[in-house]
Amino acid sequence: MTINDPAVLAEVAAAFAAYEAALMANDVPALDALFWASPHVLRYGVGENLYGQDEIVAFRDARPGGSPQRVLTRTVITTFGRDYATANTEFKRAGFERVGRQSHAWARLPEGWRIVAAHVSMMADSH
Repeated sequence: MTINDPAVLAEVAAAFAAYEAALMANDVPALDALFWASPHVLRYGVGENLYGQDEIVAFRDARPGGSPQRVLTRTVITTFGRDYATANTEFKRAGFERVGRQSHAWARLPEGWRIVAAHVSMMADSH
């Protein structure tokens, strides 16, 4: 198995960048399209555990204004073969000192790269 094949890494990095752009623009249709359309997908958020596409879509539809704006501070993408990858990033939300963390598992599916599992958390205050 090839780790971080440059072509595959570029594909996943582009998918990750598309996700981040959609998140910051609150482009709900694009966000929904980047998640696996399956009852098996999951997203653990800062305050919610979402199982399946229906719960993830309902969460986004009910969230007024979308995600708080943020700046990514460190991102690590690793590909495993041609069809699986992880993308992990740290972020800072505007106006907050706490560090956030986001993890994605990505899989190449017939429709393209999709997030098959996601987790978002905030670290405890450092003082």
